[in-house]
Amino acid sequence: MLFDFSGTLMRIEPAERWVRAVTDAAGLGLDDATVAHRAAALIDAGAWYGAYPTRIPEHLAEIYATRDLDEPHHRACYTGLIRESGWPWEELVDPLYERSYAPEAWLPYPDALETLSEAKDRGLATAVISNISFDIRPHLERSGLLELLDAVVLSYEVGLIKPDPAIFQLACDKLEVDPASAVMVGDHEADGGGSALGIATYFVDLVPVEERPDALISVLREVTAS
Repeated sequence: MLFDFSGTLMRIEPAERWVRAVTDAAGLGLDDATVAHRAAALIDAGAWYGAYPTRIPEHLAEIYATRDLDEPHHRACYTGLIRESGWPWEELVDPLYERSYAPEAWLPYPDALETLSEAKDRGLATAVISNISFDIRPHLERSGLLELLDAVVLSYEVGLIKPDPAIFQLACDKLEVDPASAVMVGDHEADGGGSALGIATYFVDLVPVEERPDALISVLREVTAS
């Protein structure tokens, strides 16, 4: 069983908490209205990692396409999007970006631990396949998920990006399973790239963690009941 990371097993903290963590650490003491305004602007610009941007400025389009192949491209892309939002504190651009990949800024979905535990109990091999530019193992470990996974396949480490079927094949090879017997769970159309190999794909809604309490465990039980 294969899982996406961001938006599937875990999700970045809400944008207002993201802004608050960085501005409070800098001693700015912003009021709630200002935090909400800045968070909304970051979301609109596509700078918050919890949503896909609806538009990409032309000067960032090329690095956006390759952002998950290495950290420098990802940093340049997202710090650029932060600036596009009208973020007024240049000295906090990098701290805001760095908060976005800090383990403490990521929250597991309520049923993520139960799902991976039950999959393990059922004898299923499990892996994460993520388009990402940083090591998510500390994030998974912090939430108790890492020890339940048999493999972690990250785009920036393997030089492949979903929906390329090759990254799904690589994950199946690591698990020593036939792709035709594998299942992928994700939240974005790119997670369906393994269908070319015969991998069945199940999609969960990309919503805040508190709004999706049991989608993962429901997929697992549907899969194992069939």
